[in-house]
Amino acid sequence: MDLRQTECFVAVAEARSFTRAADRLFAVQSTVSAAIKGLEAEIGTPLFERSTKHVRLTSAGEAFLPAARGLMLSHTKVEVVTADLSTGPRASLSVRRIDG
Repeated sequence: MDLRQTECFVAVAEARSFTRAADRLFAVQSTVSAAIKGLEAEIGTPLFERSTKHVRLTSAGEAFLPAARGLMLSHTKVEVVTADLSTGPRASLSVRRIDG
């Protein structure tokens, strides 16, 4: 499982559409579909029920969604920390109020 597959899964789950998820990810629909198929093959179970008009999460997809969102959030936090580290040491500033 890779981060892109997880990102595609969350996007499809939230958009309830492979096409809208692809638009959101600035990708083509076939790339999103391939990522989901790969993820489902790796996990060993379908994550979506697909029809020509609807995309719905399976019970496995419902169970996986919170963990996938958590993974995406953790990745974002890592990116922020990495960006902070690359800017070098920080100084702190204290401000005290002086009455009188």
